[in-house]
Amino acid sequence: QVQLVASGGGSVQAGGSLRLSCAASRYTGWMGWFRQAPGKGREGVAAIYMGGTIPYFADSAKGRFTISQDIAKNTLYIQMNSLKPEDTAMYYCAATAKYGINRRPLVEDEYNYWGKGTQVTVSS
Repeated sequence: QVQLVASGGGSVQAGGSLRLSCAASRYTGWMGWFRQAPGKGREGVAAIYMGGTIPYFADSAKGRFTISQDIAKNTLYIQMNSLKPEDTAMYYCAATAKYGINRRPLVEDEYNYWGKGTQVTVSS
């Protein structure tokens, strides 16, 4: 089992920034961030293979969001800049015990473990 603890959500105005953190109880392969807005399905935002160098982003996040990792702490971060009201959602951290190639890193079915969400609210 892997426990994930996410933190860093909050309320900001459009154009602002937030940094979310997700600490895993042990090393996992892939880790990612997903979000779910009210009345919508959960969508992948960003993901990376822990220890790897290639991040994956949803089109909506490209150019505005970055992810980084602290392998020693089994922690994944997402830096969200130029936030828009449409970024308002509950953000979830996810991890999988899958190691190696993942052809669908932004698909929630690829992930076995989920943290409790952290709310991000962007006002206009």
